[in-house]
This record gives sequence, structure tokens and C-alpha cells, in this order.
Amino acid sequence: MAGRDERVVRALVDAHGRTYAEEAGIGLKDTPQPLYRLLVLAHLLSARIKGSIAVASARALHEAGLRDPRRMAEADWQERVDALGRGGYRRYDERTATQLGDGAELLTERWGGDLRGLREEADGDVGELRRLLREFPGVGPAGADIFLREVQRVWPEAAPLLDAKALDGARRLGLPQDQDRLLALAGRTEPAVLAAALVRAAIDKHVAEDTLSRAEDM
Repeated sequence: MAGRDERVVRALVDAHGRTYAEEAGIGLKDTPQPLYRLLVLAHLLSARIKGSIAVASARALHEAGLRDPRRMAEADWQERVDALGRGGYRRYDERTATQLGDGAELLTERWGGDLRGLREEADGDVGELRRLLREFPGVGPAGADIFLREVQRVWPEAAPLLDAKALDGARRLGLPQDQDRLLALAGRTEPAVLAAALVRAAIDKHVAEDTLSRAEDM
């Protein structure tokens, strides 16, 4: 079975191993703007909406110039609504526009617009990181998990992390639902990349079917 599992993981990563930050055009670094853009993306992805729409909406916000908390907070509410609409994020656009404005104000007032201040406050405690992230309006448990599984690339204390949604993907692919075993099967693949690929398998049956088909051909 180990040989089969290794082929499935390799097929998954080869075809679908891209983080959501990469898909949204975020060159993730431990600097204020990319971290903020990741927070916005995690917020958008956590809603009951297609991931592709959330990614497109994050891109639309960036293209509208709403790429840091100061600009997000200063933008007119309608400006935020319109940008979300251009990304296709229409079902939740009005509420989300309000939450993004309020969250930007919170980040500016409490941590000077820099999520590294939140990280410093958590002092290496991932549970505290998760709790602080959930203080942002609209960022619940799912949003906090999304942020952490992506930010583990640049915040080592969050790694390795395969959250519940990633383990759902492993289950769909017939893989072990044990983080250590999955990481071992993935070899040198970064945990953030593996997690994103597994999440895609969890939320899209076509990704799972494609992966299993590719693995059979190996």
C-alpha cells in the first residue's frame, strides 16, 4: 500500500501542488503587505463560495489598490463592494466589504498595520495565533486555519500543519489521515504545498478523480 500511497501523493502534488497564495498572485514573504493580502484571501476563502471566486476576488481587491490595511480602511465601502463584485464575490459582498474595512482598522490600531505584531504577541504559540486571527471580523476557525496552513511557509512555528480540511482530502484519496505519515509520503514537498493540494482534493471531486487516474498511470 505504501507504493500506491506514494504514487497518489506524487500525482496530487505534481498536478495540483500550488498554494492558494500563489494562485492569487501573492509572493508570500514575512513582510506587511503580502501577509495582509494573505489574511484577506483567507477571509474570502473561508466563505461558502468557490475557491476560484475567492482567489479572483482577492486579485480584484489588489488591482483596485486595496492591498494594505490603510488603503482598505480608507476606501469607500462601495469601492470595496465593487471590487468584490468584479471578482464574482457577490453573494457575500456587502457584509464582507464591511468586515474588511473593520478588520483593516483593527490591524492598524492594534498592530500598526503589520501582522508581524500579531505574531510577536502570540510568542510562538500557534493556539494563540489562531485565537488572535479569529478576532478579525469574518475570520472564524476555517479562516484562521487557511491563513496558518499558508503562512507556515514563512512562519516556521506554524509548521508543519495539515488542517482538518486537508485531512478530508487525504480521506477522499484513500490516503492515511495522519499528518506525520502524509508528510513522510510527500518527501521534500513543503507542508504548505501538500496542504493546499489535499484541500483541493477535498473540495473538488474532479481533482481527486484526476489524481487517482494519474496515479494509476505511474
